[in-house]
Amino acid sequence: MTEAAQAAAPAAPEWRRLLLRLPTVLLIALIVAVAAWIDLGNTLLGRLTAPLRGLFGWEAGSGGARLLTGLVLAGLLAGNFALLRRLPFGAQVGIVWAELLALSLAFFDSFDLSYAFILQRLPILIGTGAVTTIYVSAAAIVCASILALVAALGRLSHHGPSYAVATFYISFFRGTPLLLQVYLIYLGLPQLGLTLDAVPSGILALSLCYGAYMAEIFRAGIEGVPKGQTEAARALGLRPTLIMRLVVLPQALKLVIPPIGNQFIAMLKDSALVSVMGVWELMFLARTQGRAEFRNLEMLIAAALIYWILSLAFEIGQARLERHFGKGDRR
Repeated sequence: MTEAAQAAAPAAPEWRRLLLRLPTVLLIALIVAVAAWIDLGNTLLGRLTAPLRGLFGWEAGSGGARLLTGLVLAGLLAGNFALLRRLPFGAQVGIVWAELLALSLAFFDSFDLSYAFILQRLPILIGTGAVTTIYVSAAAIVCASILALVAALGRLSHHGPSYAVATFYISFFRGTPLLLQVYLIYLGLPQLGLTLDAVPSGILALSLCYGAYMAEIFRAGIEGVPKGQTEAARALGLRPTLIMRLVVLPQALKLVIPPIGNQFIAMLKDSALVSVMGVWELMFLARTQGRAEFRNLEMLIAAALIYWILSLAFEIGQARLERHFGKGDRR
């Protein structure tokens, strides 16, 4: 190494530290720019900075007042980051979650909501809407999983008709909107003499749509099992059906749990589309209850929070399943 290179070597750690701080600097600059663009004078932060604004003679809503609010907000954020860096990782995550939740609630509170109206309508949103949403989603995910497994096996098959049917099904239902599929099933099947109620039609539409997406997940999971496992089972004299059931599928299950969990959470939210058929799920009740007394925002926010809580519950369940099926890998 030359003398020039040795002289430049100690400067490298400083550059790395600057690069690590760059995202924080950019975030703070972005907050200043957004606060300077949006008028935060009517918020709690704007009211707290009013005395400081008065020292400069800036009126509320002026460019200087907005810039001052942005600088104060950026300073609070920088101080917050500096304090968090001194805490353990778990404490950092918990505090940031609490702060973001408080900011979200403060944002909702700025809408002048009627909390009495929300509490009055909350039992029907949970007791009828959320229960129906969970029921429709759970039934659909079971049916979709069966369809997906059959379609994935057809997709991997060397039997021409099976491969053709599986690929056509996957292509059609992945290539058309879910809302269109809901209408085709609910309005199209009666033309063939098969009339289904709204709830079975919604479950069928969700099952067919998500079964097509999940078929590719199952296919990737099956192909992700090492070939040596299949060859070893074949050497032991196991039949192909037993190899698939006892060797391949249990190992593929560990691979498909995370994406299948994501699909279930997505289905939980997409179940709102069955409300177009009059199913009394969460989104349908939120719209109808809010429209009755011109309190749409209250009901939509309440529905959003319920959807979020349900998603969090399923995320926790998914994490436990992943830990359970991953125990063998850690031994």
